[in-house]
Amino acid sequence: MDILLLFKAFAMGIVEGLTEFLPISSTGHLILAGDLLGMNDDRAKVFQIVIQTGAMVAVLWEYRERFAAAATGFLVRGPAQRFVINLAIAFLPAAVLGLAFSRYIKSVLFKPVPVALAFIAGGVIILWVERKRPGVQPRAPRVDSVDSMMPLDALKVGIAQAFALIPGTSRSGATIIGGMLFGLSRRAATEFSFFLAVPTLMAAGAYDFWKNRALFAAADIPHFAVGVVTSFLAAFICIRWLIRYVASHDFTPFAWYRIAFGAVVLFSAWGGWIEWTAG
Repeated sequence: MDILLLFKAFAMGIVEGLTEFLPISSTGHLILAGDLLGMNDDRAKVFQIVIQTGAMVAVLWEYRERFAAAATGFLVRGPAQRFVINLAIAFLPAAVLGLAFSRYIKSVLFKPVPVALAFIAGGVIILWVERKRPGVQPRAPRVDSVDSMMPLDALKVGIAQAFALIPGTSRSGATIIGGMLFGLSRRAATEFSFFLAVPTLMAAGAYDFWKNRALFAAADIPHFAVGVVTSFLAAFICIRWLIRYVASHDFTPFAWYRIAFGAVVLFSAWGGWIEWTAG
């Protein structure tokens, strides 16, 4: 058993779990962390996507009662059915575009410099949105809870999520900030981002692993297990913290973090301080 590889898997799991639901891009952080740890080949790219499953399971566990109600009541007209329909509608844009462009995205954009540029661009957008909507809750939102969302609201959030196919953009950032722009309350946008992660991360992980299954053997199971379990634990902690955070704070600190972090990567690449892969 390769202890060093297990340690790298543990570190990557921590990075994934802590960043998946914050508007700072888990994929971007995984690409950069993988580059520093020497986990940047095709196998590592699949690993980075598969360990997102751990974060998805954390959402299922934290909101197990809601998902259980949806599973048992989606055939009956009512809130549970509307919840499932909204998730399906929001899932489709990223699923369709991801299938169409995944090869191009991986070959061109899964590199540190494009990720750093997306970090900075996303930070600027968050600052713009927060300035447009000053304060934590400037006025009563049009949609104050996930149960109040209509299919058109879900579609808009799904289109916003599609922008997160660009590594460094942030899936949670796109859905939360997009949801707020479309009239969702900060909490509703945040919770729907959690829920939308379940079909999105499940489909991405299963599809990518199945498509590249020839790259792996039984000996890879331990480091996949370490990455998934670590991701679950870190994401579970992050979900509980973020729900409390959005009750009294905005996302401006994350915007400045994105801009500063992206700038550090760009300057380190320009100055040759860190030997990033070609980007």
